[in-house]
Amino acid sequence: MIKQYLKHLLRAGNEHSVHSPFIYDLYTQVIKSKNNKNADFQEIEVVRKRLLQRNDEIEILDLGAGSRRNKSNRRKIGEIAKNAEKPARFGQFFYKLSQYLQPESVLELGTSLGVTTAYFAKALPQTTITTMEGCPETARLAEQNFSELGLENTSVIVGNIDHTLPDFLKKHDQKIGLAFFDANHRFEPTVRYFNDTLSYASDDSVFIFDDIYWSKEMTEAWKQIKAHPEVTVTVDLFWVGLVFFRKEQAKEDFVLRF
Repeated sequence: MIKQYLKHLLRAGNEHSVHSPFIYDLYTQVIKSKNNKNADFQEIEVVRKRLLQRNDEIEILDLGAGSRRNKSNRRKIGEIAKNAEKPARFGQFFYKLSQYLQPESVLELGTSLGVTTAYFAKALPQTTITTMEGCPETARLAEQNFSELGLENTSVIVGNIDHTLPDFLKKHDQKIGLAFFDANHRFEPTVRYFNDTLSYASDDSVFIFDDIYWSKEMTEAWKQIKAHPEVTVTVDLFWVGLVFFRKEQAKEDFVLRF
């Protein structure tokens, strides 16, 4: 990842390298925004801090690519909060992105302890947030965190996402405005989840892919997704990738500093 990150830094631009009005506004108002003083942020980070301090262990059911740091299926909650949750700057970015785009519905693949989910839910209190998690124990803790934060717009679907995602989509009768893919960090499942969800995307939708340079498999998945004919605009922030389906725009990939 270090080699990939150095390559990214050499390629990445800022607002001065962007000629698309849509991406220019997105970059200046959301991606580059330093407005991080927000009561919602503080409330969520209190929960994160409490989780980081926990030394009790839970049994992990890992259906994805696994952890690079701990191969045991028993892990401390504080360790999960440190390694599996996106740092605060990403949660705050997702919050601002959600408020900027105002998606009608949000789908998250990979709940973990629910800290990132909470940023989506706090940003869009009138929007339904559906999050999927394969591990029953982490899902249970996530639901406790949602309750503590007073999130009534969030529902957790527990089970193997290979099965729960197709079942959910069969019953889903509206477009998905925002989808966050943070579950199985391998090539085949990532591309399959994208293809399964693609027919629910609209001109205004955004799909967010986490850890696009986490491994060679994830990088290959990201390349294939970018090349899909229905994808028009992509934004590579190294740590995450944004995918848009705006038919009025020419196909273009932006590599930007975050």
